Amino acid sequence: MNAKRGLKTKYSVIVIGGGPAGVISAVTARKYYPGKRILLIKSVGSGVIPCGIPYMFTSLKKPEDNALGNAPLKKNNVDVEVDEVISINAGDKKIQTKSGEAFEYEKLILATGSEPVMPVIEGNDKKGIYYILKEMDYLKNLKQDILKAKNIVIIGGGFIGVEFADELSGLKGANVSLVEMMPEILVNSFDEEFSKLAREKLTEKGVNIITGKKVVRFTGSERIKSVKLSDNSELAAEIVILGVGAIPNSSIAKKEGLEIGNGGGILVDEYLRTSQPDIFAVGDCAEKKDFFTRKRINIMLASTATAEARIAGANLYKINLLRENKGTLALCSTQVGDLSLGSAGLTEKTALEEGFEIVVGNAECPDRHPDAMPGAKKLKVKLIFSKQSGILLGGQVAGGSSAGGVVNIIGLALQKTTSMTELETLQVATHPKLTPSPTVYPLITAAQDALSKCGLGK
Repeated sequence: MNAKRGLKTKYSVIVIGGGPAGVISAVTARKYYPGKRILLIKSVGSGVIPCGIPYMFTSLKKPEDNALGNAPLKKNNVDVEVDEVISINAGDKKIQTKSGEAFEYEKLILATGSEPVMPVIEGNDKKGIYYILKEMDYLKNLKQDILKAKNIVIIGGGFIGVEFADELSGLKGANVSLVEMMPEILVNSFDEEFSKLAREKLTEKGVNIITGKKVVRFTGSERIKSVKLSDNSELAAEIVILGVGAIPNSSIAKKEGLEIGNGGGILVDEYLRTSQPDIFAVGDCAEKKDFFTRKRINIMLASTATAEARIAGANLYKINLLRENKGTLALCSTQVGDLSLGSAGLTEKTALEEGFEIVVGNAECPDRHPDAMPGAKKLKVKLIFSKQSGILLGGQVAGGSSAGGVVNIIGLALQKTTSMTELETLQVATHPKLTPSPTVYPLITAAQDALSKCGLGK
């Protein structure tokens, strides 16, 4: 599906980037501005769904099942070019590609994503060391290598590292180790009691978890042989997966002189507009501000990226105040074995570090009722409120698959600045096979727990 030659140089809207943020920007622009000519340019012909990368190795039958194709773009009459944009001329509203093509735009959306952090560690150029790149062929090669490996070491205990460890723990005959320099895994998104649940689940699955230690050297000749840690211990490794984070891919914006934030992302306003007129930036390449503190926050999630893409796509030619981006909530979920975890907003640790005076409400109950119902699992909920105003600041959930839905309710409550008294009187639909009992619904009982600590529930 190539852009039509002839009028190809002039487009109403050009999107640079073929990930979720780029695709949703283009699709949303088509929905709100049906008469506009829209082009999406992506540098990788065969991309992947970012969140599905860890599951391309055993859960999915084949890597191609996680392909991010062009079907939504084709359905919405969006032209596509596989090329690399090398420069932007904001004054003339033109872009230049690596192949020598030039395009004119009225509105430009940068959705250039992020690049993996490449830590400066001795020996990091050896064969068998892989970064998390969103390219199908690269990940297919990684899968082939993994299936031949006996010892696999994953560096980084964030979501990507934990999900890779969970996925690869099922490989027969493989020894999987996870190394995290912080005292606990998932430390940026969960309080300790929730992180420990994930650690316990991974340990049950045979993953060797090492925390509080740094990687100082990769040993071997041409190929990786072992990983040396800061305590002089060594882990045998035929494969190393580096999942230590990512940085915004904002180089093309920086080259054109767009304002860049302290975190390396493109500075944007509430409507995702950059410092240059008619240029927007969405997803990982755009700087994020925390919903509550307004400080820079390093959140790179497809869910966040697509939310921003919908705002930008709708507001290209006119501002719709209902689609204002008020900040990033850090709304996320994951699964380790049969344990589902979700987090939204501030953790207790972060809230205290930021100086909030808080009160915490906790609740635990079965996610079915009665608890003898087949498939019932314990559901644990923690809510963090501002003590003075009673406004919800954050929440965490752990349990069965229902945790994914509960954390999204918390996310909506955060966006609507919900109070603990409003949550206490929350009206919910319940059913024995679907939800906790209405008498102990955990969002309600956690709010009641917080109220009692304020002396308001007596």
